[in-house]
Amino acid sequence: AILREAYAMGVDRAILLTDRKFGGADTLATSNTIAAALRNIEADLIIAGRQAIDGDTAQVGPQIAAHLGLPQVSYVKDMQYNTEDNSLTIKRVVEDGYYLVNVQLPALVTVLSEANQPRYMRVGGIVEAFDITIDPAFIGLNGSPTKVKKSFTKGAKQAGKVFELEAKEAVNLIVEKLKEKFVI
Repeated sequence: AILREAYAMGVDRAILLTDRKFGGADTLATSNTIAAALRNIEADLIIAGRQAIDGDTAQVGPQIAAHLGLPQVSYVKDMQYNTEDNSLTIKRVVEDGYYLVNVQLPALVTVLSEANQPRYMRVGGIVEAFDITIDPAFIGLNGSPTKVKKSFTKGAKQAGKVFELEAKEAVNLIVEKLKEKFVI
């Protein structure tokens, strides 16, 4: 149903990866499976979501990039294609603002939900199925070096504090806070 919806929104091609062998996979085995499928596709840009709703780790996209030997940028809010050098200028969101990053294609990006407004659905499209070739030792439980015993939702972060200090006082406060957190 989701693939049909994607076709109705303008997707040219979809691949459904499904097999009981994939069950119980951690992020490494999941990324191995997806990377194996992507090796059969010629693409300049791979766009992944920021993170899954179950494990909430944000690891699969970057791991896929590592398996494929691609540069990757995470937490993408906006990107612009540069025709002159086949690259992207990306607005990457960080805790206190954003970075502007330039990445050469081909690449993988993980995007935030606010990065795009989906198209309206259109009639048409047929789901195509593809088989992928991957050693069963690298997928599912067999391909997972980690075993998840328990997962939980990360608690809400406390609001930050704003300090208006002279430069020397600010440095002392920062050093004190870093020592409290055992960073220094």
